Amino acid sequence: MTAALISAQDTLRFLTCGSVDDGKSTLIGRLLYDSKLLFDDQLASLRAETERFGTTGDEFDFALLVDGLAAEREQGITIDVAYRFFATPRRRFIVADTPGHEQYTRNMATGASTADLAVLLVDARTGVITQTRRHAYVAGLLGIRHVVLAVNKMDLVDFDAARFAAIEAAFREAVRDLGFTQIAAIPVSARFGDNVSTASERTGWYAGPTLLGYLETARIDDGAADQPLRLPVQWVNRPNADFRGYTGTVAAGRLRAGDEIAVPRTGQTTRIERVVGAGVDREDARAGDAVTITTAGEIDISRGDVLSPPTARPAVSDQLAAHIIWMSETELLPGRPYLLKTGAQNALATVSELTHRIDPDTYHQEPAKTLGLNDIGACKLSLSEPVTFDAYDDSRATGSFILVDRFSNATVAAGMFRFGLRRADNVHWQALDIDKTLRADQLGQRPCVLWFTGLSGAGKSTVANLVEKKLQAAGRHTYLLDGDNIRHGLNRDLGFTDADRVENIRRVAETARLFVDAGLIVLVSFISPFRAERLLARGLVEEGEFVEVFVDAPLDVVEERDPKGLYRKARAGEIANFTGIDSPYEAPESPEIRLPTDSLAPETAADQVIDYLRDRGYLDRG
Repeated sequence: MTAALISAQDTLRFLTCGSVDDGKSTLIGRLLYDSKLLFDDQLASLRAETERFGTTGDEFDFALLVDGLAAEREQGITIDVAYRFFATPRRRFIVADTPGHEQYTRNMATGASTADLAVLLVDARTGVITQTRRHAYVAGLLGIRHVVLAVNKMDLVDFDAARFAAIEAAFREAVRDLGFTQIAAIPVSARFGDNVSTASERTGWYAGPTLLGYLETARIDDGAADQPLRLPVQWVNRPNADFRGYTGTVAAGRLRAGDEIAVPRTGQTTRIERVVGAGVDREDARAGDAVTITTAGEIDISRGDVLSPPTARPAVSDQLAAHIIWMSETELLPGRPYLLKTGAQNALATVSELTHRIDPDTYHQEPAKTLGLNDIGACKLSLSEPVTFDAYDDSRATGSFILVDRFSNATVAAGMFRFGLRRADNVHWQALDIDKTLRADQLGQRPCVLWFTGLSGAGKSTVANLVEKKLQAAGRHTYLLDGDNIRHGLNRDLGFTDADRVENIRRVAETARLFVDAGLIVLVSFISPFRAERLLARGLVEEGEFVEVFVDAPLDVVEERDPKGLYRKARAGEIANFTGIDSPYEAPESPEIRLPTDSLAPETAADQVIDYLRDRGYLDRG
């Protein structure tokens, strides 16, 4: 490859990863120093920081150039992802220095998601360890196909060629099934600069490139420009009544005026009329270009749509298989609704099945009911509406997604689409002539869910039973779903772990939705301890059809009542995962009805519920 070709290449994005103290930050600091990219004031600051925090005696501690957080400097570790920019006469670079601790694997995944190449450091004294395998797996999963194995601290093993060869062989064996197309092993000493930017005289047995030399010449081509067109629409541009354009960054392929395009979500097709970039018309655009296009005809194109050629469309599905990296300290609970974001598309998503978890030591698949922080697993997703996507192996841009907690807005997982589930193609809504409105009109009432929630012993079942009796006496049509009774049949296979509680409520919520569709007033009496699942239940019915009734009694009151002796058993350790004792209860923040049953008689509480229903027209006969 000629220098002219190299200098014309785009920026190379790479990350450094490895275990704690393998020397990642030191390596990047050495690259910056050797590239003569540090100003005098930076060197002076580095000297002062070395004297205060350094671990290298009188020599520069290059790690301090990258470890910017105070906690990192004091502990000598990297916690966050630190990005650095530098350039040589041959290439520009963006490098992500990622944490080494196992608990920060999520940060490493963040850095890997946009990297073209991974520099995976291994301490020459310890060789390939679990964290090496974990980082290699994450890099491969996130689409990195080029890896540099930097065997660091060779000075501490006397630059032993046999030791280097053994580590290289062990690494190649460990990652042989991860899909890497190129692996380069380089012996280095980041502290002293051996084979970092200049060849070391102490490794005469090594004839390969220096690390910087390899990075300058590595050919990284993701082939995005040669793939079928993918233009995610980020914005429908309507500055005035005479212009309607669709703006986004081309994720793959090329486009030009006159090309035929499709909207996979709707199946409609049209032609590109104009391609506008930076305020001026242009002939074409390719992967990486931000453009606005106009179309020859008015068709339904919305924010979140992914435009493509009619003959090479992405998939559209609401049932998908995916890999996920769990990034939250709160474990994944199948059945719990999360917000899925992919590009500009949003949908509610639940993990309908956790297929398996990946063991980072062996890469073996093992059964699991949940995922914890930094776990990697395969799952099946059920979405509230179809999304347009590609398999991640085919396109990072249209094959990736995140899951977001609906209450905290925290990102809890990063995911990679694998394929749409064929069952989604075989299952369709059947049109029925008799609908909810006709059923409700015949019954002379407005259907709804009365969702009674509260601690065990608060009086949920007692009040719900009284409410149903009053409704029946008034000629209304009801059904009562009680937590204990349901566990004798529909949910008899479920226990009381958090995961089972979530599935318990999911099934009951779906059942309640069917009763509402039948035109009934359905009463649900469940502890239902988690807000997320109560929100799921609310979202299954239409606006105004869900009435949350908080049967509110303090813990000391319900413990004193203890009608079934459950609190006594829980305190004695005879019952595990009991709500209010060793499992949390998340009280409603704004219920439609609050019944303080420590001061309210059951009959009075029931009358308040009836009054609420009557005042808001639920008991009207139409």
